[in-house]
Amino acid sequence: MQKWIITLGLSVAVAACTREAGYEVDQGAFGNATLNNVQVMNGELTYAQILGQRFAAEVPTQINFAFDSAQLDATAQQVLLRQADWIKQFPEARFRVYGHTDAVGSTGYNKALGQRRANAAVAFLTRQGISRSRLEAVVSFGKSRPLIDTPDRDRRNRRTVTEVSGFVDRNPQLLDGKYAEVIYREYVASATRESYIQRGDVSADETGE
Repeated sequence: MQKWIITLGLSVAVAACTREAGYEVDQGAFGNATLNNVQVMNGELTYAQILGQRFAAEVPTQINFAFDSAQLDATAQQVLLRQADWIKQFPEARFRVYGHTDAVGSTGYNKALGQRRANAAVAFLTRQGISRSRLEAVVSFGKSRPLIDTPDRDRRNRRTVTEVSGFVDRNPQLLDGKYAEVIYREYVASATRESYIQRGDVSADETGE
């Protein structure tokens, strides 16, 4: 019995040793920067598409509104603050905000209302320090593209959606496929911040104490 237990233990240990290094760390994104560079250079993927996918995956892209209103409530403002923080990380990129409404009301009125909603979102993002030249409030889709197909009031249809649209002055640093450089920039920034904290170099103001 004891011999069997020892043999089983050795088998488990050997099996553990055969696992690939980093298997617990890699969540499926390891090597994406290199893969994306290759796809960009081959014309299979644009950097705008890559950045758009990241934006949609990492922050909420949509905010919602009360009926017949373009006012930003507290929830909408919190979402826009998250968008602003993300947008600031990529000064090379430009963004568009699309306005939408529900089906209640005329086509003309809803198109104007959707535009006011897009304008409100862009104005809020601008107040967070993002250059107006990087933000565009696109002409509203009005009620033509509902999420929920209903003739009634529906908050889910009363929304704006923020998307990556391109780059500032066709920024060459990114359009030549150097997506890995952006990843490296983010990595260095986070590592530098972490090293400051570990050494105790962060001031009381920075830590909030």
